[in-house]
Amino acid sequence: MKHGINITNFGDGFTPNVLADLAHEAEESGWDGFFIWDHVAAFRHGEKQPLSMVDPWITLAAIAMRTKQIRIGPMVTPLPRRRPWKLAREAVTLDHLSNGRLNLGVGLGFPDWDEYEQFGESGRADVRAAMLDEGLDVLLGLWTGQPFNYEGDYYVVKGAAFQPVPLQMPRIPIWVAGTWPNKKPMRRSAKYEGVFPISNDLNRDLTPADVLEITRYINNHRGNYGNFDFVLSGSTAGEGLKKARNRMSLLEDAGATWWQERFAPWVGSIASIRKVIHKGPIKP
Repeated sequence: MKHGINITNFGDGFTPNVLADLAHEAEESGWDGFFIWDHVAAFRHGEKQPLSMVDPWITLAAIAMRTKQIRIGPMVTPLPRRRPWKLAREAVTLDHLSNGRLNLGVGLGFPDWDEYEQFGESGRADVRAAMLDEGLDVLLGLWTGQPFNYEGDYYVVKGAAFQPVPLQMPRIPIWVAGTWPNKKPMRRSAKYEGVFPISNDLNRDLTPADVLEITRYINNHRGNYGNFDFVLSGSTAGEGLKKARNRMSLLEDAGATWWQERFAPWVGSIASIRKVIHKGPIKP
C-alpha cells in the first residue's frame, strides 16, 4: 500500500509556496503522493466567514516543480463545474510538467450551495452526475489527440483535436470519488483506474469491512481492465503507532492500495502538519 498526503486548498497559511514546500518535504520524508482538495469556497465551521483559499491547479504546477518522484493531483476536482476541454488542457500540461506523475481525481463536488448554487449553477445531484459522465467522455476523447466529435445533453465538441497527448499511456489515471454506500459512483469508478470512496457519515473513516464490501462490489462490475487503485483518506492522529499500523495492515488486506493522511485547517497549524509529514508514513 502506498501512502500520501491529502490536504485542503484553504486555510490560514495554506499558500501555494507553503504547499509546494510541504510536498517537497513529503517526498524527502518517504511519502508516495501529495494531493490537494479542489474547492472554490469554504467557511469556518459554524460561521460564514470565508477561509483564505488558493487555486489547486496553479499550486499543483508549483508542486510539480518542487518534486521529482511522488504522485500528485487534485482530490478531487468537481468536473461538473469545469469546462472539460479546459480541464483536458490543464491535465495534459500538468502531466508533462510533472513527467507523468499526475493522478486525476474527479467527483460531483460539494457542498451544493458553496460550489454551485451561489454561482447560479445547478446543485442537483442527478444533473451533476450526468455532467460528470459526459465530461469524462469528453476528456478521454480529447486526450486521444485525434479529431473528436461529441454531442451530449450538456457538452458538444465539433471535430476538436488536441495536441500534445498525455505523457502517461494509455492515459492519465482517473480516480473517481463517491460516498459509500451510494452505489452509482462505485459503478462509475469501475470504468476507470481507481476509486476514492468516503463515508456518507463525514465523522467517520471507512473501515476494513467497508473496503472489502466496496472492493467486491466494484470487481463485480469491472471486468478485466487491469490494475485498479482503491484510495482512502483519513487521519491516524491520536491513534498511537501500534494501532495505526494494525489499521493500515487491515485496510491493505481488505484491498486498499493507497492511504492518504488527511489534513485541514481545523486539524492543526502548518507547523503541526509539517511535524507529521516529517515523521513519514505509518506502514504495516
